[in-house]
Amino acid sequence: MGAGHEHAHGTATGRHRRRLVLVLAMTLSVVGVQVVGGLVSGSLALLADAGHMLTDATGVAIALIASVLAARPATSARTFGLQRAEVLAALANAVLLAALAVWVIVEAIGRWNDPPEVGSGLMLLVALVGAGANVVSLLALRGARDESLNVRGAYLEVLGDLVGSIAVIIAAVIIATTGYARADVIASVGIGLFILPRAWGLLRDVLDVLLEATPKGLDLDVVREHIRQTPGVVDVHDLHAWTITSGVPVLSAHVVVDQDCIDGGRTGLVLDQLGACLGEHFETEHCTFQVEPVGHGGHELRQHA
Repeated sequence: MGAGHEHAHGTATGRHRRRLVLVLAMTLSVVGVQVVGGLVSGSLALLADAGHMLTDATGVAIALIASVLAARPATSARTFGLQRAEVLAALANAVLLAALAVWVIVEAIGRWNDPPEVGSGLMLLVALVGAGANVVSLLALRGARDESLNVRGAYLEVLGDLVGSIAVIIAAVIIATTGYARADVIASVGIGLFILPRAWGLLRDVLDVLLEATPKGLDLDVVREHIRQTPGVVDVHDLHAWTITSGVPVLSAHVVVDQDCIDGGRTGLVLDQLGACLGEHFETEHCTFQVEPVGHGGHELRQHA
């Protein structure tokens, strides 16, 4: 026997699609400016920042496509639809970020002994334009970054871009005032080192979803106690909670009820109370419960926590 509240399969990324479209348009515009500026000025740091922003644009485009796929209705073959497409998009984002960071660091090390001449004036101007666009993009994504892995990934990438633009600005000022050309190389390494831990953090969260780890902030021991305190419930086992995609946590459990509850036909009431409790206290509306009489657990091959 199972029960659950009706769940609107709109995902967190889908709710903020317009913000992602705005960020994508701005990012692509700045990439074009930075590539031209980097080639003309000879700045590796500027090209690195452009490459990072291009990766961001690719990631945001993937996230947008995934959010459309995730909104498609479920079928008998895919009972949750394509909502995991968002998580796969976030995985691609993390891998792209890490690969870019490694490339920038390797390229910068190769330039250390023979740093090219850099046009600091153009480098500074383009970096200022990029920084301004990054600030606007951050403001657009700030309110949604905690709701979706994809939006969070885009936010972290834009944040990395902003730090990269600031590093380029500082390097350009140093080159212009002192002529120290290695400042461009140092800024490039700094951008790469800034990207790596953020790529790992995003990858770790994605792997948690793919490995069906308990959603962050959900304490199953507390959930178990709430279930046990429901009138008519004797115990609970096989309690599981995982995430389909950002904003869509699910939970299942085997709930043992007393004989009076079964004889009195009150199992439906217990299910309603459990669904309401978990939806209200833990924001887990998609719940499935198997109601069992006392002693039924002995017939099961294996019990989980």
